[in-house]
Amino acid sequence: MSDVTQILDAIQRGDPKAAEELLPLVYEELRKLARHRMASEAPGQTLQPTALVHEAWLRLVNQPQSQTWDHRGHFFAAAAEAMRRILIENARRKTRQKRGGHRERVNLEDVLLATDSDPATLLSIDDALEQLGREFPEKAALVKLRFFAGLSLPEAARALQISETSAKRHWAFARAWLYQALEGRD
Repeated sequence: MSDVTQILDAIQRGDPKAAEELLPLVYEELRKLARHRMASEAPGQTLQPTALVHEAWLRLVNQPQSQTWDHRGHFFAAAAEAMRRILIENARRKTRQKRGGHRERVNLEDVLLATDSDPATLLSIDDALEQLGREFPEKAALVKLRFFAGLSLPEAARALQISETSAKRHWAFARAWLYQALEGRD
């Protein structure tokens, strides 16, 4: 059992110092995920990778109800989800009409999910992803790990505890589903 998994078990048991022990172990990996995601953001981005990691960390550990993570992959999936929500909130803030924002039609063929950063595109993808998540939660989780955390297909498969073959099938399905959902939007 890895150190991270042991500390996650301690957090689940209610050890108040466990969260403090976890941060040094996962900080660099979280920064790597955030750097990867932020590298694709538009120039002039006000959110920095360090700030994204810190905000995600606060959302993970400062919850009124205690968080439980079954394993290392589950923790990083939760971190990816926290980063996704932060980036979506940031994109929504930027695209409000009072700030000159607008939505535009997106062709998924032109979108490289791991690198796209246009706020309007991000919001369109997020809306479609929410709908995908209601119908196919595991496939949506894979997309979130690939798009928002920047994980490779094998890394995302390990985080979700599925085979790479299943991950490839889920990825192909999700991309086709999202393409169809985004193509139908005005």
